[in-house]
Amino acid sequence: MSFSAFVHSAVVKLKGRDIDDDAVPKEAYRVNTAGLGPRLRDVFVRTYDLGFIGFGGPPVHFQIWHRRFVDGLGKAPWIDEQTYRELFAISQALPGPGSTKMLFNIAQIRAGIIPATFVFLLWSLPGALAMFGLSLGVQRISAFLPDPVYALLSGLNASTVGLIALAAVQLARKAITDKLTRILVVFGACAGLCYNALWYFPVLIVVAGIVTVLWDCWVRGWVKKIKDKRSGPVTHSAEPQVESGFAGRHSEASEAGASGALRRAAIAQGHTSDTSIHESPGAPPQPSPHSIAGHGIPVKIGLLIIALFFVLLTALMLLRGLLPAPPLLLALFNNMFLAGTIIFGGGPVVIPLLREYVVEPGWVSPRDFLLGLAIIQALPGPNFNFAVYLGALAAFNRGNAAAVASGLGERASAGTSFVGAVLAFVGIFLPGLWISVGFQSVWRALRKRQEVVSILRGVNAAAVGFVFTAVYRLWEIGYLTKELSTGTSLGREPWWVVISTLTFTAVEWFGVPPPVAILTGGVAGVGWWGAVGRQ
Repeated sequence: MSFSAFVHSAVVKLKGRDIDDDAVPKEAYRVNTAGLGPRLRDVFVRTYDLGFIGFGGPPVHFQIWHRRFVDGLGKAPWIDEQTYRELFAISQALPGPGSTKMLFNIAQIRAGIIPATFVFLLWSLPGALAMFGLSLGVQRISAFLPDPVYALLSGLNASTVGLIALAAVQLARKAITDKLTRILVVFGACAGLCYNALWYFPVLIVVAGIVTVLWDCWVRGWVKKIKDKRSGPVTHSAEPQVESGFAGRHSEASEAGASGALRRAAIAQGHTSDTSIHESPGAPPQPSPHSIAGHGIPVKIGLLIIALFFVLLTALMLLRGLLPAPPLLLALFNNMFLAGTIIFGGGPVVIPLLREYVVEPGWVSPRDFLLGLAIIQALPGPNFNFAVYLGALAAFNRGNAAAVASGLGERASAGTSFVGAVLAFVGIFLPGLWISVGFQSVWRALRKRQEVVSILRGVNAAAVGFVFTAVYRLWEIGYLTKELSTGTSLGREPWWVVISTLTFTAVEWFGVPPPVAILTGGVAGVGWWGAVGRQ
């Protein structure tokens, strides 16, 4: 019996009846509108293990969400392919942790806000507690880690790169529906490689959305009219015509062949569902045919939620500017709240920003920052749990500094660290989830409009391109040694390339579970150190 089946049976026995009772919808894409208890049990059974298996960062998380909530893995799917694409696009277009927001939104659609908050805690707390434990022990760690630990972390990073590369390929298969989305995926990947700033990723997302809405709603029709005028009277043909100004029959055949190849690849991987969207290259995107009504928030209340968020943000910024020396815990929460508000693009952007917010003021040493950064890459769950580690260290270090300055000696305790960790946790996650809840009401009201579907199609394609960027970013800092604790390119040692390649092929072709592949990469890294690295 698998661990998942064991936990499921234990819950059933504790409850005294089958958890899949009449209160839980068995049909695909049905919203659970039962009482709070059945809804909490429903989401628990489907999400309890995510905080322990979610290795690899957001790109891999998105693939886990697809397999679990769209494919269903033998259970009733919660959302269809089009809804998944829309939520993916929205999670990238709004600030905060992308994969966490998407999981929260999927659970909210299924069971409401309270169960969605419960799912968020199941997802984030295991990694957060691990990072808090690391913060308690980091002061007792020497300046450098043992060599086998660096090899372990490098192996974990190498296998993570392979897993992210696979996630990028699989997401691209779903995002590419025509030549325009193919161009936008390449655009997002190339543009993300060339530059990195807080404002940059939102601009790329906006550009992609504008391009697709212009093409779908206006330019496509103009191109078709021009093509029709040039081709003369329409003649009947056995082959369907493609509404595109870029393709003749030869490209139609190759496009159909490419689409067929992608469908065959998806079938081979088991990533198909009854509602998979197979758009022809010339067809405009269509809204989802399935209703998600049941736990929606009225648009007026959603707009009020967003307005209240900006009121709180303004108040915190005023305190930040008016208080010459704010208390540490207030300053810590303020910095994390601001970081969670202005971060677009996830990990590549959050790391330098957090460094500026906690290392520059002297709250956390550069060594401790880099150590936590290396560890968070190897842990399951959201990468934003890094803030828990930083908040605990900041509260501990400043508490000790204040006690020493007062002549009391080092008095900071685990309780002080815990307060700092909680404030950092709430501060970094709250903005993204708060805005997401408010914006979901607007999205529900507008998602059937053709313009909105087109915009989200472009945002989705560009965001998939960012995943390819994440492969490069981690590749360039994945190899850790005593001398290069900030990380250098995995390409400097061929063994890390081997681990990345084997991880990609093992998960893609042989169905190895991603957590097993990640941990195997770490073991392979230690094996490399034993055979080669220590010589």
